[in-house]
Amino acid sequence: MNINTALTPKSTKALLLGSGELGKEVAISLQRYGIEVIAIDSYPNAPAHQVAHRAHVMDMTNAEQLHALIALEQPDFIIPEIEAIATEALATIEALGNSTVVPNARAVQLTMNREGIRTLAAETLNLPTSEYAFADNFKALKTAIVNKIGYPCFIKPTMSSSGKGQSMVKTPSELEAAWNIAQTCGRNNTGKVIVEAKIDFDFEITLLTVRALNSEGIVTTYFCEPIGHRQEDGDYRESWQPQVMSELSLQKSQYIAQVVTENIGGLGLFGVELFIQGDEVWFSEVSPRPHDTGMVTMVTQRQSEFDLHVRAILGLPVSTKLESAGASAVILSQINSKDMQYSGLAQALAIDNTEIRLFSKPEARPNRRMGVALNSAETIEIAKINAKLASERIKITSSTSGD
Repeated sequence: MNINTALTPKSTKALLLGSGELGKEVAISLQRYGIEVIAIDSYPNAPAHQVAHRAHVMDMTNAEQLHALIALEQPDFIIPEIEAIATEALATIEALGNSTVVPNARAVQLTMNREGIRTLAAETLNLPTSEYAFADNFKALKTAIVNKIGYPCFIKPTMSSSGKGQSMVKTPSELEAAWNIAQTCGRNNTGKVIVEAKIDFDFEITLLTVRALNSEGIVTTYFCEPIGHRQEDGDYRESWQPQVMSELSLQKSQYIAQVVTENIGGLGLFGVELFIQGDEVWFSEVSPRPHDTGMVTMVTQRQSEFDLHVRAILGLPVSTKLESAGASAVILSQINSKDMQYSGLAQALAIDNTEIRLFSKPEARPNRRMGVALNSAETIEIAKINAKLASERIKITSSTSGD
């Protein structure tokens, strides 16, 4: 494709729906190719706002507002980063043919809601998943667990990400609290939850899967090396690449990822989450965009997950080659503050082959992800130790506390 210069009357524009830390890196990758970037989020001074050519604050679940903003900006590409979006508006906009929704409006509708993607994977594509059921009231939830799912199980909002609103339930006495958390802590309350049976897996992976044009202009599927990760309370804390796994389980993982992403269609990077036990593999979820666990690719691959997403969107060549083993560890806030300061940066960066990314979020809250430590090393074991040590050396305090 031809790219017209940013900030000119015929500039090539990309509009980001969601402007968190992942959107910030996508914005930077887009700008490397001269794309004019407009960043949208529900609060001012979000991370991608700070690097975009223009920023807007709006409720992205409001279809009327979304239509009006897209009509104003007239972007060539619309790139969603979050779930809380008026997806029906994107379908209407895509049908007009003036903007490319990444990867497409159907993908956004399917993957923004766990009901759509789980039904597609398990019932249409016949892929292995955990036992599951949907419930739109508390009585239906109890019935589903008693008659089908059993304990322990997981209760999740149908519209959420990064573990938000998710609970593990071991006994009936914990069920009501889990129902309430799912109703109030998801990205967007649909009134419905998914309950999933617990799988006794060895580990989880994110298989970053790229749909891009090859040298002959044919859509081709490429895979990054698998990424292992550790979660706490359903939220990512550490990730590493490559995750060691059997050749058969890797082949099964790539097969599942290819079947799902080919059905979804479009161009771009997908984060496919899978459970692994020995040679067995179960599909969990898919995100049609860069994944938080994939931030490790900023030190392990020549083309990070953000570069891959942008190159695929623009029809450019991609390479998923792994250059080094590496790991990431999140930097979490332990305070409430709108006036933060960070210390320990020099000490963290003194660790060999370490990088730090501070997201510059305008407000800190306990357990909010404020940055990430990245380390590349000869082995993933060394990289994991170094990334964790680097993250622990970064301290977040209130600049008005006198510390």
